[in-house]
Amino acid sequence: MPDHTQEFGKYGASGVRGSEAVSRRLDDLAGGIVSPVDTRRGLLARLHYLTRSDRSREAARAAGLTVTDRTLKAWLDGRQRPNARNLQRVEDAYRTVRRQNVARHLLSRLNSRGGTRVELHPLNQSQVPRPRQRVLEYRSFNIRTWDRIVRAWSEGDAAALDAAWTDQIVDLGSQWGQYEYVTNVGFAA
Repeated sequence: MPDHTQEFGKYGASGVRGSEAVSRRLDDLAGGIVSPVDTRRGLLARLHYLTRSDRSREAARAAGLTVTDRTLKAWLDGRQRPNARNLQRVEDAYRTVRRQNVARHLLSRLNSRGGTRVELHPLNQSQVPRPRQRVLEYRSFNIRTWDRIVRAWSEGDAAALDAAWTDQIVDLGSQWGQYEYVTNVGFAA
């Protein structure tokens, strides 16, 4: 079995870690508010999502949104505008709470009917000198249990997500190391 890639991009290859591409795809599947947080509409939508119940408020506080109720009310009423740091906190808290809320539903969809087919698009070697290029091909395989991947994603644990993803791609056989970095990972739920 190959080792992990030590010096990715040394000869000009480009791509992202497979686990990062999976995280992005899960975020896309989770959906959510499209308007940017720095617009009035986007901010209000996120604040309503984070403050609609006591449970939501607790989750937002646990996710890092630790402003007072008075400040939240001022933001909701439009009497005050959050600074850039607080806007980022609102966005981070929204993403965290959204992930936690949709994880169970997403997991059941991904695990149903024997798992989900995953497509791996190999890394981009257009800037790699010809003698150093590898023959890489588009690959697909089936992931039957998504539990560890979705749990790590919903908790925001990048290291656990990478470990869970690596455990899945070893099913590609001796070529799994070629797909540690990819241009895209595609799947539907």
